[in-house]
Amino acid sequence: MKDDQRRVLLILPQKIVDRARVLAGEAMITLKLPVSLQIVFRVLIEHGLKRGGDRALLASVASEATAIHQRRRSRADRTPAESR
Repeated sequence: MKDDQRRVLLILPQKIVDRARVLAGEAMITLKLPVSLQIVFRVLIEHGLKRGGDRALLASVASEATAIHQRRRSRADRTPAESR
């Protein structure tokens, strides 16, 4: 692995992975080249980061962050203090 590359573990809903697989399949058919999920996710991330100032993108990030925060908070509220 090159010095400027890092490994990242992504935990994604199955629905998103399935949509990425469809995109990879369509790309393979169109390009007549092998296209992996890693390639698809890398391109999607790069394109998303290029839209950094896009309000819709920021709203989506905010929505996802809020949902995750609420799930974690709800889980913590249900867990007894002594088992934490």
